[in-house]
Order: sequence, then structure tokens, then C-alpha cells
Amino acid sequence: MRGTNLSIDRRTLFSVLVGVGLTAFAFGEGTRTWEQSKFDELSKGTAKGVAVRSTGGLQLAPAFKQLYTTPSTYIWSIAADNSGTLYAATGAPARLYRIAPDGQASTVFEPQELQVQALVVDNRGAIYAATSPDGKVYKIEPKKNTPARGEKGKAEQGPTWSSSVYFDPGTKYIWDLALDNQENLYIATGDHGEIYRVTPRGEHTVFFKSDEAHIRVLALDPKGNLIAGSDGSGLVYRIAPTGQAFVLYSAPKKEITALAIDDAGNIYAAGAGEKRAGGPTSNIPAGTAVNAPMGGMQSQPVGGPTIPAGPIAFPVPGLGASGGSEVYRIAPDGSPLRIWTSSNDLVYALAFDERGNLLAGTGNRGHIFSITGQDEFIDLIKAGATQVTAFAKAPGGGLYASTSNLGKVFLIGPALASEGTYDSDIFDAHIFSRWGRAQFRGVGNVQLFARSGNVDNPDRNWSSWQPVDFAKDATLNVPSARFIQWRAVLRAGNTAPRVDSVVINYLPKNVAPQIDDVTMQVGMRYPQILKPINVDPAITMPPPLPMRDRDAISLKWSAHDDNDDQLVYSIYYRGDGESRWLLLKDGITDKFYSFDAGLLPDGGYAIKVVASDAPSHSPGDALSSDKESGRFEVDTTPPQIENLTASMQGGQIHVTFHATDGFSPIKRAEYSVDAGDWQFIEPVDQISDNKAENYNFQIKLPDNDGDSRLLQASSGTRKSANSSADDPEHVVVVRAYDRFDNMGTAKVLVRGR
Repeated sequence: MRGTNLSIDRRTLFSVLVGVGLTAFAFGEGTRTWEQSKFDELSKGTAKGVAVRSTGGLQLAPAFKQLYTTPSTYIWSIAADNSGTLYAATGAPARLYRIAPDGQASTVFEPQELQVQALVVDNRGAIYAATSPDGKVYKIEPKKNTPARGEKGKAEQGPTWSSSVYFDPGTKYIWDLALDNQENLYIATGDHGEIYRVTPRGEHTVFFKSDEAHIRVLALDPKGNLIAGSDGSGLVYRIAPTGQAFVLYSAPKKEITALAIDDAGNIYAAGAGEKRAGGPTSNIPAGTAVNAPMGGMQSQPVGGPTIPAGPIAFPVPGLGASGGSEVYRIAPDGSPLRIWTSSNDLVYALAFDERGNLLAGTGNRGHIFSITGQDEFIDLIKAGATQVTAFAKAPGGGLYASTSNLGKVFLIGPALASEGTYDSDIFDAHIFSRWGRAQFRGVGNVQLFARSGNVDNPDRNWSSWQPVDFAKDATLNVPSARFIQWRAVLRAGNTAPRVDSVVINYLPKNVAPQIDDVTMQVGMRYPQILKPINVDPAITMPPPLPMRDRDAISLKWSAHDDNDDQLVYSIYYRGDGESRWLLLKDGITDKFYSFDAGLLPDGGYAIKVVASDAPSHSPGDALSSDKESGRFEVDTTPPQIENLTASMQGGQIHVTFHATDGFSPIKRAEYSVDAGDWQFIEPVDQISDNKAENYNFQIKLPDNDGDSRLLQASSGTRKSANSSADDPEHVVVVRAYDRFDNMGTAKVLVRGR
């Protein structure tokens, strides 16, 4: 079996997994895998006729066929008559379209208002259409056997229509319409939150008055109760035929945007918009546009479509709504449960398909979701428009769906698509890689393809799609490259095709690790940190804060490896004028190290850090790189005090000595007499800038009246316990420091004459 057709049963699936699994990791050390099975992963791909399950995996989507594209930008409501003919209420321009099941369309009504907002069709084929703003409810009825004018002026066989104002509520907005079994018409309005009822005789009353500003959506339950959703507090009302109302649920969201009721009496409500805690609610729903200025396009806030230029003020679904949507199920006993939520998608419409699955039409990505359980769903269809705004029953068990931006009508189902294609997201290995074998988990007739390239756009000279032959060895016959993509083609059969996961094995070309920088810190030490038990010793620990330690040298470095390999480090040193690097320490897994400065003789040095990826590769395949530090100096030897002499000369002590250091200049010198305070002294040439300095100075001793002032500096001289007043004895101590604060000392005993 070549790679042109793959039909997998359970036994074949097992053998494919075993055969491929045993060989897929034969590439050697460093083989990696790219797996796609979860919703978050698969939702990044491009699906055509393929649905993505929230639990992971792919399956065929319902058949999805475009039926008609209207000249209008927005379709707000659709309804079908008993023959399956569809009617679409639109805006920009405001028209009512009649669309036959074969897609033939004509315009049946063009009001003066800016848009047709809602419509229903009664059992006799009469249409009730509501317009906005400052709108009315029109009754539009067909005339018999007269030609209708088509979209392009061509005469078409079909009815012409008469229209008349059926009811004028005198309010700003009419949001929704509903017909009960007795053909009483219910009209949801804005500004005052009223629902009107108009009987078949044309008698009208205020059926319900809410304390909310807007009643947005209506539906009828199996018992004939009217279910209504509001904007402001997100309330779901149940209103008995007598007009007695009861709040079933106060949703966490501000506005109820859609309702659907199943045969068992479960109410499904979609909520959108964030409530303002403790603040006033707006008098205009999240779905209301503002007047746009003349002379250009006005981009509305996130959630609403772009509004064309001109003096317009008509409702735009979801305008200003934030925080995504939620769908709630209210059981017949009144208990509510949130069953679906999305932070990105705004629900405009709810309906049930032939199998009783709840469908949600959303924006502003134009997706249709099938909600299969609590927090379980299928991303069913991408409509190719900004918003999916309404559903209506279609002949044969299908569903009509309408969209806005652009205003189109589609037919969903009832059967599944015969074939679907899914293109995965593009995978970036970050490094030039060799592609190995594919692993597939799923059932049914599924064919897998792959292609690769070295730019992130497949249209820029990637390889062609190549089939994956699972009957052979499932090798990906695509060129080694940085990027790869796979395609799954699902075809209907006795076993419904399903893709649960696709795994691609690949081997990145090994590249040497890189050391970004090396920093030396003389006189500092990193404290030792013990790694926790049961932690891989190769795990790199972050460097702690160094502590001051003049007898230590510390270094830290940063490194990276494009293969994400495990790295090990070695440290070398080399003195000034030397050609050979000597090993100081190897086997380091952290990115810092401290050592005693006394390990190195006084002098100038450089450190070299070598990074190796040996822990992740076979011995012959490991790569390494290195980086040198800047030059630094080590001096741990104190200066030497030589030729220290002291003598009494006329009540003063005359001191001379010579200070030398083997590496760095003498920084300063001091003296003390008889354990007195240390006094600074300058060298003979008065500049401390040499490795050898001479000192020659005099110290004035106290006179008989106790004056302790000295020639060069004050000194607390004392009289020795063993000396007489005529023959005093004094101890003179001198010390010298080099540039590294190493200190050398010496003392001399001087006696008076």
C-alpha cells in the first residue's frame, strides 16, 4: 500500500505504533519529537471540512455549503417557511431577501429605516419584519403568480410582495420577534424594556414591562411560556401566557445575546459583556452602534464590525462587549449550570442540529461550536466571515446559518463532509534538522502528508507535499530543513475517520554551545549551595549573591545551546607570557565558580571557560566552545620591610627603612611608637608608585612639660618600665601595604643616649 490511501483499523493501528515506535528513536542520542493532539495545539492549524475536539483530535465536520452572498454587509436574523425558503433580515443596505433552497434570491422588502433587525414567518407564509432604529413591525405578504424582480433586474418566476405597517411600538429599538402557536406576535423592545403582544386580529398590549432597559432576545418553551433575555443585569425571564413573570436566572454577564430551548424544556442562554460592580448600567446594549461621522470609516471597539461612513445609528451585535461569552443551561426545575465559556468568542446565536447537538454561532472569528457537554465542545466550522449571527431550520434536517461581515447564507449538514483537510501549524525546530518517521494515532480513512522548508512561509519555495507511507516505514520523505508542516486528509467511510495525535520525530543538527560572557570578581566568593536531594545534579542552579572575601576569586558566565542540550563546563587559567592553558576545574554544571586566590602565584592571568554538550551526545559527536575572561591580577604576598633602623637624635627618633613588593607598587606606609595610633608617612620621593620605596622620617618625643607634639605626626609615646628618665626605651613599628592591600610589618627597639 502506497501513501495514497490509509485506512487503519485497530489491529493495524497497533502494529503501526509498535513498528514505528521501535524505530523512531533509532536516530541516536538527541532525537526529539513534535506531537500535536491537544485542542490548543490543533486549533492553531487550518481546517477545511474538519472539526477540532476540545478533548483533542480531529474529525470530519458537517457539510458546509455557501448558499448566497447578499449585497448587504450584515445579516441580523433569518427565518424559513414551511417549504424551506429562507428570508434574511439585513442592514447596510436594509433589505429583506428571499432565498430559495437552490440559492436563487430576490429582494422582497426595502424599508426606509436603516436596517431590518428581526423577522418571523407564520404558517401561511406571511413575514413579520422589525426595523431599527425608530422602527416598526411590517407585515409582508406574497401575491399570487406574479413575477418578481431579481437582484439584477431580471424577471424571475415567483411572488411579488405587499407590505404594510403591522405595529408601531413608538420605541427606539426593536430587538427580537417571536410567534406562539396561536400566532400571537411578541415584540422585544429597547429604551423601556417592554415586550408587546399583538394578536392575530391586530390588538396590541404591553405584555411585560421590565426594570431593565432592553429586552434583547425571545424564545417560546414547550409549555407556551415566553422566555426573554435582558441587557443590563443579564436576566433570563419566564413569562406565562398571562403575563406573570419570574426571573429564572441572573447571569454573571451583562447581556443575554441568544436563547435556545430543547424538547425537554432545558433553556440555553448565552451571556456576554462584563457587569459593572455597584455601578449604573448603560441604557444602550453592548450590541448598539453610535452615530458615525461622515466622510470615512469608523472602526468600532473590539467585538463589533467596522461601521461604514455616514449618519448611522443601528445595532451592531457585540459592540463594546468584553470578556468573551458564556453559555448556561437552565434545567426545567430552574437550576442553572455554566456549560461553556470562551474569552475570545462572542455568541450571537444558538440552535440545535438534527441530532440535538447545541450549536453556537460566534464572532469575531466566525466560528461555529458544537457544545457537547460541560466544558466540552467541538470547534465545528470556520465560516470565513467575522460573525455567525443566526440559525434557521433547513429542509432535510440541515441548518441555515447567516453571517455578517460579509452578509452570507450557508447550509450546514445534515450529513458530514465527504472529505476534509487539515493543515497543521508550522513547526519551527529552530535548527536545521533531519526529519525521521511519523507516528499516527487514529482510525478510519486518513491520509497523511508532510512538507518542509527553511523560511516560515510555506509559499516561499518549500518542498512539495509528500505522502507518508505507513505500510512501509512511515519515513517523512522531505528535505532536512528548519521548518515542517503536516497535512491530514480525512475521508468518510464505514468507520468515521478520526485523528487523535500525530508525532513527528526529528534530529536537530548539533551545533556547539555558546558562552555569551565571562565576568571575574577578585576578592569575592560565592557561597556553596547544596542541591536538593533527588534533583538531577546536571540542573543548573542560579548563582547566589557573592560575599566579600579578599582571599578568593570568583567568576560567573552565561551560556546557551540552540539544541537545548545539557552542558558541562571546564575552567582553565594562563599567566602573562605563558602559552599553555592549565586546568583549574572541570565537570562544573553551574554557571559560577569560586577558588582561593592563593592557588595562583602573584601575577597577571586570564581565565578560559569551556562549555561542552557532551552529556547529551555520544563521545564522538559532542561539541564545545570557549570564551576568555579579561585580564586580572593576583597578589597574595605582602610587601617586605628591609633595613629598618631607628636612633635617638636630640629628643627625636630618626627612622629609615626600605619597602619592596614582588608584584604590585607600594600603596602606603604607616608607623606606630610604643603601641600608639598609626600615623601615615610618605616615601622619600613623596609618590607611592613603585614596587620599592624608601622612607626617612623623624619622630619628636614628648618634652619635659608633657608636650606630645611631633615633627611629622603625633604619637602617644610611653616610657618603658625598665628605663630611666635619662635613658628611655621606645618600640617603633612600621607597616607597608601593596595595591592589593597585602600588609608587611617590622619593628625596631631604640634607646636614648
